Amino acid sequence: MPTRPHEEHESGVAVREKQRTRLRRPRMYRVLLHNDDFTPMDFVVDLLRNLFHHDEPSATRIMLHVHHNGVGVAGVFTHEVAETKVLQVHLLARKNGHPLMASMEPEDDEDDDDAQ
Repeated sequence: MPTRPHEEHESGVAVREKQRTRLRRPRMYRVLLHNDDFTPMDFVVDLLRNLFHHDEPSATRIMLHVHHNGVGVAGVFTHEVAETKVLQVHLLARKNGHPLMASMEPEDDEDDDDAQ
């Protein structure tokens, strides 16, 4: 039987039952940089420092990972922020004449149960 927010008991007193709201953390997305044979390494390091706020050693490590493995994670963000970062990478790369590509993917594989 569904619970009503206000239900009058035998004593004539109205009782309101508490409803628990369960907050979930937003799903996070990895922003990936993809290796190409044309974008200079220095540009990628500068992009990682300025757009993703990595320090020099971290930006260099990520750039080398992308260079050697074909793809690497620039950062992890909420969906909207990740979309914006991907767009910014593409805009900055094209503005500077580079074909650097970025994409995004969910950080973890959530069950379809979350769609309920």
